[in-house]
Amino acid sequence: MRKPESVEVTTPRLYVGNLSFDAVESDLLELFSGVGIVQNVEVVSNRQTQRSKGFAFVQMQTIDEAKRAVAELHDKEYMGRKLVVSGAKAADRRDEREERPVQAEQSLQPEQ
Repeated sequence: MRKPESVEVTTPRLYVGNLSFDAVESDLLELFSGVGIVQNVEVVSNRQTQRSKGFAFVQMQTIDEAKRAVAELHDKEYMGRKLVVSGAKAADRRDEREERPVQAEQSLQPEQ
């Protein structure tokens, strides 16, 4: 099994991996509330089967709380599995302008 890379905590958003497939949002809310204020929990599921993919994202209120969550919960056994808790990678979102063809981009520019 490939070991997930550790991502530095630079935002309050955390990645939680090696999660039990039985874990739901309320389980993680309860677990992470022991460390700080939880803003949001999202267990990632397969669209067709609705079954958990075994990882989630947890949004803490502050970066300090996120760092404390990593320190306290990473490698902790939870529901029979050792959790992987680290900073979440930034989402790779391109803005719409980058996805438009060059011709459309040029036609949007005012004529001189």
